[in-house]
Amino acid sequence: MAGTQGSTSPMNVVLIGFGPVGVRFAEELLPAVEEGRIALTIVGAESDDPYNRILIAEYAAGEIAHENLQIADPSELASRGVRVLSGRSATGILAEDREVELDGGGRIAYDRLVLATGAQANVPALDGLEQADPGAPGLDPRLTDGVCALRSLADAERVKHVVDAGGRVAVLGAGVLGLELALLLAEAGALPQLAHFGPIPMPRQLDRGSARVLVDQLDRAGVTVVPHTRAEAIVTHEVAGRRTFRALVSGDGKRIEADLLVLSCGVRPRTELAVEAGLRTARGVLVDNRLRSWSDPRIHAIGDVAHVADPATHLHDREVPGGASGLVGPGWRQAEWLARSLLAELDGWAEPDYVEDVPGVVLMKASHVDLVAAGAVPADPFAPVPHGERAPEVAMWADPQHGTYVAMATTDGVLDGFVSVGMPRTAAELSVLYQRRGELPSDRSLLLRLDAVGEEALPAGGRDQTVCMCNAVTAGAIEDAAREHECTTVEDVGRCTRAGTGCGGCRARIAEMLTELTEQPA
Repeated sequence: MAGTQGSTSPMNVVLIGFGPVGVRFAEELLPAVEEGRIALTIVGAESDDPYNRILIAEYAAGEIAHENLQIADPSELASRGVRVLSGRSATGILAEDREVELDGGGRIAYDRLVLATGAQANVPALDGLEQADPGAPGLDPRLTDGVCALRSLADAERVKHVVDAGGRVAVLGAGVLGLELALLLAEAGALPQLAHFGPIPMPRQLDRGSARVLVDQLDRAGVTVVPHTRAEAIVTHEVAGRRTFRALVSGDGKRIEADLLVLSCGVRPRTELAVEAGLRTARGVLVDNRLRSWSDPRIHAIGDVAHVADPATHLHDREVPGGASGLVGPGWRQAEWLARSLLAELDGWAEPDYVEDVPGVVLMKASHVDLVAAGAVPADPFAPVPHGERAPEVAMWADPQHGTYVAMATTDGVLDGFVSVGMPRTAAELSVLYQRRGELPSDRSLLLRLDAVGEEALPAGGRDQTVCMCNAVTAGAIEDAAREHECTTVEDVGRCTRAGTGCGGCRARIAEMLTELTEQPA
């Protein structure tokens, strides 16, 4: 077989998807490609050079420049032996022949196929909203003018045009991405209105107390929040002969007028290729603890399209628990693990099984609002508990006037979940305890003192504290980069450790660390 130990021919690896997770996988394989041990072909549906999709909201709001989005240079990859097919789409997987069909004709043979196709935006069914064929598989549908989902550079350019004009933007959906976008738009001088179904934003992560404090902070930041919006239709008008968005209409008659509607209604994995090829899917392509498809061990999936579950346990289950986290960090770790696994196979041994991350900590990237949440916190800790069930152990602190709130849910002292608003040091300590399944102090108020005025900043977890959650980079690794490799800027640290190159939420903390290290005596 090609690519096995002792074989003279390289292992043919085909990667479908050229986003952040696919790029990371390719980077990890580059040394083996240059050595001739692996022949890597990348198929990317978008014609743009690979970019950091996580940061396109910052680009749309004018926070970062276009060149800061690029994460790989296709020409450099090609010069090092990678075959890059940008602007090409995979239209089918011929599993029996181990070939991938491409749009416009042609096939590519593979020994291993890696699906890193990511996710696509959920587009709600709104009267008046049109969805046109994107023209190629792997791309989002084209929507009515003035409506976008902010999933591509083209979407970001549309938002940027409205922001530059100081226009009105309606954001539908109040998950963390919708909230971050609304705050960025307000800071950039646009007029954002955040509409969402239900009484509180981020209902999966927040309890009522934290949501109330958060909404107050959003209002102070210039974001108009419109709750209980059951969106049903859009109203359009004609601009230069084209139907263009004018207003969002809800079931109770509310009308939100804006120059642009951004849909932030969640995403779903791009599983079309896998389904057509007969691979089993659930909330993504079902893969085992070696990231192999349940249906075909020569096909792998990583990132938002991968649903990791044990087939020995769930093979006959109608509903398979779990699914992709929606965070880039776990996708990057899957990419790195799979690359190591393929290289180990070439060397004749097996990499230890992939282990799923602890459910991620949700960190809002916003300069005026500090929100961190993880796990589960009861919406109402005072609600009656059914007979025979155990009441949750919840400790709370609230100071709405000053925009601070924290709630901690524990079982036998071990942290099951928390939500923190306006208390960054407490949130940092709780994040460490949550990831380590650590036990909270019996006096929970000790944690609150971390954010007390005049208190010294305590480094939660010391050198083992995870500063960059996307790339799992610790405070110790950043300190070593600064001292041993003379990294003096956030960009230097990113090139050395990859910290700060994901969502960007840790860049301010890295900058603080560099300042603190500079001020310390040698």
